[in-house]
Amino acid sequence: MRIPITEVYKQAGSLAAKYEGATNVNLPNLLTVSRILLIPVFVLIFSSPTPGRSLVAAIVFVVAAITDLLDGYLARRRSQVTKLGRLLDPIADKLLVLSALILLVQFDRVGALVAILIIAREVAVTGVRAIAAAEGIVLTPETTGKYKMVAQVVAIVLLILEDGIISGAWNLHLAGTAVLYLALVLAFISGGRYLVSFWRQVSIKGLW
Repeated sequence: MRIPITEVYKQAGSLAAKYEGATNVNLPNLLTVSRILLIPVFVLIFSSPTPGRSLVAAIVFVVAAITDLLDGYLARRRSQVTKLGRLLDPIADKLLVLSALILLVQFDRVGALVAILIIAREVAVTGVRAIAAAEGIVLTPETTGKYKMVAQVVAIVLLILEDGIISGAWNLHLAGTAVLYLALVLAFISGGRYLVSFWRQVSIKGLW
């Protein structure tokens, strides 16, 4: 039996599309990896802060944060959402933010208690996500969590630049601290919603 050539092309195109969507080597994942690679660069620059180094560190941090916006957007738009991307993206986000917070605590720009609370929330949510994934439960990202991430980035940039060459007459430390407290509140709101969503789905499936 002879198969029409048009049907062969359709099948080949379908297989190519599936392969392209499934492969881990794509632009969104490369952006995520680049964010991870920028973290040690940021740490190295900001480990000995001077006005000039603080400005460069802030730029590196902002570039890394922008990749967080781009990788998810491109993955959805180009149908290139992969398991590797879903794994690496939240890890990259947490490594970036927590690295900055630890350095800011070291330089007395962020209170240790605030950093501990933020880190505890991130660890708890990561644990819930891991359990959910193991049970086949899908937790939809919270909109509040996205606002939290934006607030964290803004707060960290302000605190990095508080002794920078562009600080001028503005009290960047006060502004950064206020935004960071806002991020902390949003973090616990979104974390609570994750827990509620997880518990509901667990109850529906009768797992516990």
